[in-house]
Amino acid sequence: MSGSEPGRDRYLDLLRSIALVRVVAYHTFAGALFSLLFPAMGVMFALAGALMARSLRRPAAGVLRSRARRVLVPLWVYAATVLALLVGQGWSPGADGSWGQVLLWFLPVGDPVFPESAGTGTVDPTWPVQAGEILWYVRTYFWFMLLSPVLLRAFRARPWPVLLAPLALGGLLALGTVPLPSWADAPVTDAATYGSCWLLGFAHQSGLLRRVPRGLVLAAGPAVMALGLWWAAGHLGESGWDLNEIPFAQALWSFGFCAVLLRISPSWQELPRPLRFLDGVVSLLNARAMTVYLWHNLLLVVTVVLIDVLWSSDLLATAVPGLLESPWLSFLLVWPLLAAVVLAVGWAEDLAAGRRPRLWPVRPAPVRIVPVSPRSAGTDRVHAAPAGPAAAGSAAAGSAAAGSAPDGTGPGAAVPVRPTGAPGFSGRSWLYPRAAREPVPPEALSPRSPGPGPG
Repeated sequence: MSGSEPGRDRYLDLLRSIALVRVVAYHTFAGALFSLLFPAMGVMFALAGALMARSLRRPAAGVLRSRARRVLVPLWVYAATVLALLVGQGWSPGADGSWGQVLLWFLPVGDPVFPESAGTGTVDPTWPVQAGEILWYVRTYFWFMLLSPVLLRAFRARPWPVLLAPLALGGLLALGTVPLPSWADAPVTDAATYGSCWLLGFAHQSGLLRRVPRGLVLAAGPAVMALGLWWAAGHLGESGWDLNEIPFAQALWSFGFCAVLLRISPSWQELPRPLRFLDGVVSLLNARAMTVYLWHNLLLVVTVVLIDVLWSSDLLATAVPGLLESPWLSFLLVWPLLAAVVLAVGWAEDLAAGRRPRLWPVRPAPVRIVPVSPRSAGTDRVHAAPAGPAAAGSAAAGSAAAGSAPDGTGPGAAVPVRPTGAPGFSGRSWLYPRAAREPVPPEALSPRSPGPGPG
């Protein structure tokens, strides 16, 4: 059964799901090929930018509060767990930084402090690096989010110069013409690498990208990507063609790739029939995008421990040594572990979004719609609250990734909908009583139904 809801864009949901799986695969196989096949981080930033631009049709202060909450609550759960493990291993921040830097685990405006190694025994002692290095995405997303009201205003005034400005900055950084202090090197480089992808989301949401002839985008996008490959060819390092190690090449490749994806965006209300078997997986990954992104690298460390246990079995070591040596086994094992984490703490994403917690959200939460002032009625009559990351995220369980609700509302009119958790909820989760799954006529709902969740 389709997991679509009015106002959702399942094409963007599908892209976010592919991006998350690709991120896990990249950290499992450590192959440069993955950065070329699908630039997942650029895609996640582009999707998050589109959702942010949509949300900013409402007052900016409220949007920033709600978006920050959606990022911070899952991050706090993850950070508290990692820090508890580090302290349990005898680590103290004084050895690697200051207690003030520990706050960066909970307020991601900079890179947090963590040791290069901790513990002994069966667990890889470099696990703190695996747990902490992925937070660059959360830090970059958080800054893009905070700056979005200003960026959106500048984008509306001068769209093309603003759209291309991060790429220009990335080129200057690559040429070494803009020296940076050490503390600003990583944040500014990451912002320059993915800033144009975030702004591509603005262009998609505003309709600017759609007004560009499709043939021009389909020609220019690959041309920009080819320019990125040309730059990479002259700046190969120890990791070869891994674009994650060549920021300017990554910026060009991701920008061209995302421009093509967003220009051909078919705006699906439901997945096409051949892909509909993925509906539940797509809904789950979008609903728990932050959880999957934050926890996957740490859980990959756990898979190594599990594989070591399997090696201790003479039967398995003799029968399937190739499987035990293959990274495919880690890739297969990490998903059950992620499922366990989703069940254990994934509901924090629902709390952050102001929704009723669900353990296993294989269907999107209902889109909630609020009255829109006449001032904004000329653009969209619907404001649906997307759930999630960021994984980009930002993510999407129970929200509109793009598009608007069905016609039939006028300026300032409220659209009757099923508020989360109220009778008429269309989900089939066993967590809800039968009465909560029975549809009710729209007239039975109060016009004072809750507004959309944060951001």
